[in-house]
Amino acid sequence: MPVLLSSSSVFPEPTAAAFEMAAALGYDGIEVMVWTDPVSQDAGALSGLAAHYRVPVRSVHAPCLLVTQRVWSPDPWERLSRSASLAQTLGAPVVVVHPPFSWQREYARNFAAGLERLAGEWPSVRFAVENMFPVRMARRQFVPYAPGWDPTRAGYGGYTLDVSHCAVSGSDPLAMADQMGDRLVHVHLGDGNGEPRDEHLVPGRGRQPCGALLESLARRGYSGAVAVEVSTRRAGSRAEREADLAEALAFARQHLGTAKPAWSVDA
Repeated sequence: MPVLLSSSSVFPEPTAAAFEMAAALGYDGIEVMVWTDPVSQDAGALSGLAAHYRVPVRSVHAPCLLVTQRVWSPDPWERLSRSASLAQTLGAPVVVVHPPFSWQREYARNFAAGLERLAGEWPSVRFAVENMFPVRMARRQFVPYAPGWDPTRAGYGGYTLDVSHCAVSGSDPLAMADQMGDRLVHVHLGDGNGEPRDEHLVPGRGRQPCGALLESLARRGYSGAVAVEVSTRRAGSRAEREADLAEALAFARQHLGTAKPAWSVDA
């Protein structure tokens, strides 16, 4: 079961730094977060980095954040199509996508049908809709996603389980994995303490059952990847950032029972 490093985990360092650190630390691959860094949008640049560092791209996170709403195009369907094209070019089997924002009414109205259409156009790629969370501000709570933050309630062909998001929403990751069932195709590994914000802590530093979830994956028949998605933006140095990412990788390998990479770019 491969353990990937999300390029978002090295922010504010650029995408290229994720490949360098993944190679140095022994990660099995990269999840590319497509954002404003031009390298994250460029198949040729990413292919070159994967070949140079011998670390393959195994998933692509579509530009779904507020700050990436105009990456490639203001049209969310164009962004998903470009993400699928990037994934196919790089040989990545998964595109991670967030549910629509509630103000994207037309996009939200056609989201399920549109994903089915894209799945037909890109048969080598699985679109995996990620569980999100309600937002709490000034003692009030609202859900900025449509039809909601829990994608299993609407039902899609593939899911990404994000453990840190479970912490914010007050959800049990093991129960969420049960709800996703055999449509669980991707996991984002990060921890949280249940604060009203997305913490993305190194696994083991929060209160989520990260280890138990990882240990359950094989029993669930899970055959996807686990992508470490943690925040290291407060790291004071490259050495401190690498130490956090090494700790996250060791935690994942310990609980998955994998002592070495499951495959390489030569496989």
